Parts: sequence; C-alpha cells; structure tokens
Amino acid sequence: MKKPPPGTEDRIAKMTFASVYPHYVAKVEKKGRTKEELHEVIEWLTGYDEKRLQSIIADEVTFEAFFKKCKLNPNAHLIKGVICGYRVEELENPLIQQVRYLDKLVDELAKGKKMEKILRTDE
Repeated sequence: MKKPPPGTEDRIAKMTFASVYPHYVAKVEKKGRTKEELHEVIEWLTGYDEKRLQSIIADEVTFEAFFKKCKLNPNAHLIKGVICGYRVEELENPLIQQVRYLDKLVDELAKGKKMEKILRTDE
C-alpha cells in the first residue's frame, strides 16, 4: 500500500474547504455540470446542505473539522477507484480517505457519470 509523502496528511488536514471549493466548481462547470449538482454530491457524502456549506466556506473551516463534524454517508465505503494516484479504498488515514472520497465524487461528476451512479446505494 502506497503512503503519501511525509507532511501530506498534515497539509491536507489544515487546508480549508473554502480554498478547494472554487476548484471543484470550476472543474464541474468546465465539463457542463452545475454547482447544484456539485452541492448534491457534497450533501450526499457529508450531509451538509447549501446553507451549511456557505457557512463552512465563510468560516474557513479546515478539512479536518469539515469531516469531523459531518455525518458521512453510510454508503461512502462503496466509493472505489484511483484518485491522485491512490486507491481510495486502500487509504489508511480516515481523514485522507474522506477527502479523496470527495475528490473522487467531484471527478466522476466532471466526467459526466450519471448522478444515480455517483450517489451510490447498496447493491
């Protein structure tokens, strides 16, 4: 199992959601998806609705706090595949795994995957 370079986990934990959010929006909109679809994906994973997301962005909440306070979807473990060179299902650090879950969902949205496939349900 590959481990991220030293310091990566700490750096990601201290990054703010607000610093990454505009990149998520740009990525999905560039591919013809909407901010509303992005919010639907984020809410599915974290339970955060639009109002709560705006508060998280305004308060510059770190990824560590973002995931600590969220109610992670019970089907999040169904998110599998490679993102940033790592298999998300094999990541050992729970926070990094959760951040990569979000990255993976945003990636799938940008690649045009159907919403029913992105918002995993038990098979």
